[in-house]
Amino acid sequence: MILYPAIDLKDGQCVRLLHGEMDKATVFGDDPAAQAAKFEAAGCEWVHLVDLNGAFAGEPVNAAAVEAILARIKVPAQLGGGIRDMATIERWLDKGLARVILGTVAVENPDLVREAAKAFPGKVAVGIDARGGRVATKGWAEETDVMVTDLAKSFEDAGVAAIIYTDIMRDGAMTGPNIEATEALARAVEIPVIASGGVSSLPDLIALRDTGVIAGAISGRAIYDGALDLTEALAALRN
Repeated sequence: MILYPAIDLKDGQCVRLLHGEMDKATVFGDDPAAQAAKFEAAGCEWVHLVDLNGAFAGEPVNAAAVEAILARIKVPAQLGGGIRDMATIERWLDKGLARVILGTVAVENPDLVREAAKAFPGKVAVGIDARGGRVATKGWAEETDVMVTDLAKSFEDAGVAAIIYTDIMRDGAMTGPNIEATEALARAVEIPVIASGGVSSLPDLIALRDTGVIAGAISGRAIYDGALDLTEALAALRN
């Protein structure tokens, strides 16, 4: 199982939100590229990036910060937030991003996901963010009637590289991930599922890994707060 340390970008800074609310942001640093370099030095295999402003705006906002990160690190990075058309997907991949994450557009324009996954094999993931099993879009501001498993299954034959599943009510709350829901999703689809939201300790990571079906986990606040030692966690997952 791969651990993806997270860098959430708001106004060019590294932040973490509580339950996805922009007015509940905690700033952890003003040099995202330096933070990414620290993650790489600790031995991470991937870095997970989110353009929070972009998720609300519907277009990239923190592009300068993302480009600085890509210029600084050699490990692959994936990015979500405000990526809602083919031109933006192509632009980010051309700039060296290893994988784009399509969230809102996966609900509103699923054909774009299929087109992108076909055009860029292995480089397109779907971000599914949920409250109570229902998908939320537009930076989690809007809740839909779409069920998580139904949306995931609809992309089963599309060739997407991964599904990043976030339980919004766990995100940034340090209360542990929703292992039961994440495992159920991972068992329902063939697409690799990455857990996000609430991953706050080494036991959380081990519990996710020990399901035997979850491909990865994203953690942010716990690493910044020191509740999760990145070097120790990476070593534990390798062993």
